[in-house]
Amino acid sequence: MKIYTKTGDKGDTSLIGGYRVSKSDLRIESYGTVDELNSWLGLIVEYLPQDRIEEVQRIQSLLFSMGAQLASKSKEQKRPFTEVSTDDIKSLEACIDEYEVLLPRMTHFILPGGNKGAAQAHIARCVCRRAERIVVQLSRIDFVDDNVLVYLNRLSDYLFCLARALAIWDGKDEIKWIPSK
Repeated sequence: MKIYTKTGDKGDTSLIGGYRVSKSDLRIESYGTVDELNSWLGLIVEYLPQDRIEEVQRIQSLLFSMGAQLASKSKEQKRPFTEVSTDDIKSLEACIDEYEVLLPRMTHFILPGGNKGAAQAHIARCVCRRAERIVVQLSRIDFVDDNVLVYLNRLSDYLFCLARALAIWDGKDEIKWIPSK
């Protein structure tokens, strides 16, 4: 089977279920941005301690399912993939809580950076926030499962904590933002 199909050569594509839409459709933009986020997580894995890799790969797997969920126009449509559940959200919250115990109390806003892994986790956090904004726009005009929005919101918090942890695990100080007067 060839990787190219030529069916999108005129700027449209198919959603799960056969709906044809423009490649500029918010639904395409939403799952494309989730895919971009997933790719950033794939890079961040390269900077993680061995005992944290599976945690991020579970998130990646769920993001792949989320992309499929976003590529599906209707809740009634048969879904051959895992949907984001309240248990997934609780699991992410448990990870955030665990990181918050590890991390020093914040006394200032921090600038993105600290080391390569932390900087890339901050980029992933920004991509996650963009994905959330796009999915919110989509939810105003078309079906989106509420758990997708909640998960993306929590995921950006998780990525903030992960960025901080990556700097600390590497022995780097966080860069405090001190506003100019």
